Amino acid sequence: MNKRTLAFASLVLLLAVVMGAFGAHGLKSRIAPEALANWKTAVEYQFYHGIALLWLAGIDARLTTRVVTLCRTLFLGGIILFCGSLALLATREVLGTYGLTPVLGPITPLGGLFFIGGWGVLLVAALRKG
Repeated sequence: MNKRTLAFASLVLLLAVVMGAFGAHGLKSRIAPEALANWKTAVEYQFYHGIALLWLAGIDARLTTRVVTLCRTLFLGGIILFCGSLALLATREVLGTYGLTPVLGPITPLGGLFFIGGWGVLLVAALRKG
């Protein structure tokens, strides 16, 4: 089992639980319903990809180090870019960061591309192994 990937997975999932609780209890009454929906999307994708990292740590021995490292990097980049930008966009009302919207808006789909890239790397690795 890849301990580095396991550590990242644990951190990502820990933060997802904290963010989910914060959204449900700390943000629900402070931001618009649309913003709360964006927050929930960020948390959901963080959970999905945290679980993917956990799974990646478990199948480490079946993949090359390069594939594991690349997938981990792409998933973590996606979490930071996609989930992070969505969370910041969702809380701009509270944080007063409306000026960041033109910057954060384009970052969100870039993070989505990182997620797609990570899954694509796994697909190619699976097809090559078979």
